[in-house]
This record gives sequence, structure tokens and C-alpha cells, in this order.
Amino acid sequence: MKLIVQSVTPRAEGIVELELRSPEGTPLPAFTAGAHIDLHLDNGITRCYSLVNSPHDVERYVVAVNKDPASKGGSRYVHEVLRPGMLLQVGEPRNNFPLVEDAPMVVFFAGGIGVTPLWCMIQRLESLGRPWMLVYGARSRKHCAYMDEIGALGERLPGRIRFHFNDEHGGQPMDLNALILEVPADAHLYCCGPTPMLEAFEQATASRPAGTAHVEYFAAKHAAAVGGGYKVTLARRNRTLEVAQGKSILDVLLESGVDVPHACKEGICGACQTTVLKGTPDHRDSYLSPGEMKSGKTIMICCSGSKCEELVLDL
Repeated sequence: MKLIVQSVTPRAEGIVELELRSPEGTPLPAFTAGAHIDLHLDNGITRCYSLVNSPHDVERYVVAVNKDPASKGGSRYVHEVLRPGMLLQVGEPRNNFPLVEDAPMVVFFAGGIGVTPLWCMIQRLESLGRPWMLVYGARSRKHCAYMDEIGALGERLPGRIRFHFNDEHGGQPMDLNALILEVPADAHLYCCGPTPMLEAFEQATASRPAGTAHVEYFAAKHAAAVGGGYKVTLARRNRTLEVAQGKSILDVLLESGVDVPHACKEGICGACQTTVLKGTPDHRDSYLSPGEMKSGKTIMICCSGSKCEELVLDL
């Protein structure tokens, strides 16, 4: 769908907020807390960004974008090119990071721009009157997006929110191990932030009850499988393609004129998830659960490969 950029607003150093609306002023497709949208940029790049605003806010989508120094053209384009009044192709909301709304307690751990889906979740839980807590870390106060809004909520709800600024703690990030030890066993924990933080969170929550620790990656966790040397058979098309060294399955499909859904190309958004009919995938994504990977029934074709000579896909 085509949406208009209503506003571009600085939210912290290196972070801008985009407000997107329908050009006709009509309500947008509904979303749930934790959802993201795909922005199809005019430079040919597609990027996924978490929705920040409340799911009750049906007339707009709001995302916040951090300008990555190593940007391949996504965040840099948003910061340097997008301006109010421009039209942008936007995908409908998808949710790979759903909120457990009836949990006895939800504790959020945010790192930098990773606060975006968690702030949306907090607004949802507040509307439901459900209990929650937030620990929000950033490099410094000037890098802390939505600090004013979150801080104001913390003043109304003492004890619910803790801020941690690395530059005020000798450059050290929050101690996730110590913080997680304080969390009740029946609570659900959500973490979103830089990859080292997410890996530390997964280690610190490894012994907690299954299904109670949730993470969302913003960047690839593993290097893509581009060793090549195998075949991919598209069962519905009765077609077999060679995957050469240096290519992903998605690369080969697109170069062969096979149009398949895709977005991030890093294995984090789930857009390219494809059913495996035969063969053993070499999983490199940050989307599938360990159980889903072990089953071998599905694959993220943008980054994962094959451990056998032929992989048969439901395409």
C-alpha cells in the first residue's frame, strides 16, 4: 500500500521517527503489539521496522529508525532522503514477536533502538491494566529514544522503569544476569537490542521455563550460507536450479525470474520462509525457534542453505 510520510521527527541522536498515514485519511490495517512493517524504499532496498505506536491508533503507523554507520542504504536513505509529503510503499503489518497479554508479569529489557517494539507493548499492557516493568539501556541520555514519554510514565508509575546509561556507569552495559535473577519465575521476559545484548539475554534466561523468554533480532546473528555446491528443486514448478558459491537460494531464484516474497535478506523478518519437502537445511537465520530448525520442515531462503546435495522446496 502507498502511504504518505506525514512527519519526520528527531527522537534522539541518530534516530528519527516516521509517521505514515493513508493519503485518503482512511484507517490502516490493524496490527498487534510487537508487529513490524516493511518499507519498500525507492533505492530498491526493503527494510523492516517495528511499530512504535499503540495498536489502538488505527489511522497511522509510527516507526523509529536509527542511522546505522554501516548502513547498506536502508537507514541512511530514511534519514537523508525521506521527507514529509513523500509517498512510500509499505507492507501490511506482520508480527514475529507477539506479546503474551495475559502473562502474570511482563518484564522488558531494551537496548537502544530496540525499545521500539517494547514501547508499543507497554502501551498495550497499560490499556489492558496488566503488570509490566521496563529496564532501558542506552549509550547515553542523548541516544535514548522516547525518553521523555517513558520517563513521564515512570513518574506516574514509580518502580516500573529503570534507565541505564552506559556513559554514567564507566561505559558498562546493564548487568542482565543480575537483573534477570530478580524476575519472578512465572514472568515473561522480552528483550530487543544489539546482538551482544540479545546473546547475553538468551544465556541468562536459558534455565527459565520454556516459552517465557522472547527476543527479536534487528541484525543477522550468523553469516549467510553462501558456500553453494548444491541444487534446489522447486516442486510446484518442476524446475531445478544450481546454487553456486557466493549465492544464496534467494539470489538464485530472483536471478532465474522466480518471484518470491522477501524483505530483510538477513534471516530476521520471516518474509521468505519456505516449506522444505526434502533435504536438510543449513539454518543461518535468527527467526526460527530451535525446535523449528531441528524439524527441518522450513527454511529462510535469504540466508540459509543446504547440508545435502539437493533441497526440494514447496515453490
